[in-house]
Amino acid sequence: MSSLIIGVAGGSGSGKTTVVREIVRGVSPESVSQLRHDAYYRDFDHLSPDERAAINFDHPDALETELMVRHLDALRAGVPIEMPVYDFRTHRRQAETVPVRPTRVVIVDGILVLAEPELRARMDIRVYVDTDPDVRLIRRLRRDVRDRGRSVESVLTQYETTVRPMHRDFVEPSKRWADIIIPEGGHNKVAVDMLATKMAWILAAT
Repeated sequence: MSSLIIGVAGGSGSGKTTVVREIVRGVSPESVSQLRHDAYYRDFDHLSPDERAAINFDHPDALETELMVRHLDALRAGVPIEMPVYDFRTHRRQAETVPVRPTRVVIVDGILVLAEPELRARMDIRVYVDTDPDVRLIRRLRRDVRDRGRSVESVLTQYETTVRPMHRDFVEPSKRWADIIIPEGGHNKVAVDMLATKMAWILAAT
């Protein structure tokens, strides 16, 4: 079984999760699997907590993209994989993994997936979710405080020192590789419906 691989990129808080959810709704859930790039952060267990907290997690080098590439190749070849699990509170990769089986559609999402040539080369459809910076910052602030145990000050400091510069250097420029750009994320029903129609056409032809 040859999988249709869809890459969904965009800045942190841009609405990628909503777009992915809408894509899955357009295809039967049992036909879709998802690989999250942020599950592939490198294992920094050998570093102290303070050293781990100081890592630039918005730089491509922080991610084990080469493992994700191998996993995509395996899924496309019909071989199941074990996706890593990353703990954002401790900045460590966990011992457990998540089994992912081959499916008709594989969605790869993350802020940097279009910035990585080896990932782009494996995508059949490349999507960039484009949302205003102030909206993205508000969403990130709420998520990190609520879900990741962060303080408001630490989120804002990280945004100023790494998130914004890395978005400027890597994420925003990767938009030029997109086949489809979706302003306003999953709330753009016209763009999402067009993407779903394109997917249905490709799946019907394979």
